[in-house]
Amino acid sequence: MAMSALLYVSGFLSYTSKEVSQITGCRSNLQSSFYGRFINSKSFIRTEVNRSSRGCSVVVSVLGRRVKKRESVIPDPDYRIPVVLLGLAGGLVYTDNIVAATPIGLLGLLLLVQTTRVRFVFDDDALEVKVGEQLEESGENVFVGGKNRWKFSTFVNWELWWPNFPILVYFKETQTKPEGQVHFFPVIFNGKQLYDVMVERAGPSKTSAPKKS
Repeated sequence: MAMSALLYVSGFLSYTSKEVSQITGCRSNLQSSFYGRFINSKSFIRTEVNRSSRGCSVVVSVLGRRVKKRESVIPDPDYRIPVVLLGLAGGLVYTDNIVAATPIGLLGLLLLVQTTRVRFVFDDDALEVKVGEQLEESGENVFVGGKNRWKFSTFVNWELWWPNFPILVYFKETQTKPEGQVHFFPVIFNGKQLYDVMVERAGPSKTSAPKKS
């Protein structure tokens, strides 16, 4: 093995300047004719020159595979929670319980508006909260500061309560604070889609999970 390696190095060093120039020209031709194809596919190539023939004889070997990024996933909006709250508030109003109906109705109305505009966007490496049909930036987090975007690699744990009728999604990440920052969001998205993408991108939840249908 060592002798073969030495012979290979010796043979390589014995190339004349003319042959080296030939190799350089061969590489230039390779780059000009295959540049788009191989650079775009992010493959590694190796070229060898056949010394016994005229011109260039190129051997191309693919040493790596294209690294594909996962597509962004945006769970569909789910209006069940705001509808239930507004229905409950209507029932309380019907029974003349205005004091209890008011905060429940306001919460239901707020969640109804948020359901129409807030989106969870799961890209290849992070969860980001965006707003509107054009998925605009949601700005700085009003509670803990910083951008509403958290890398999956910083997730410590996450939960989805409750399996049959998801109400809250919780996750803890170390991107905002080294000791960990907790976030709670009402589930105003399709719970099954939300669960599946969380498992795929952030890993399994430690304790709770919706039942598979």
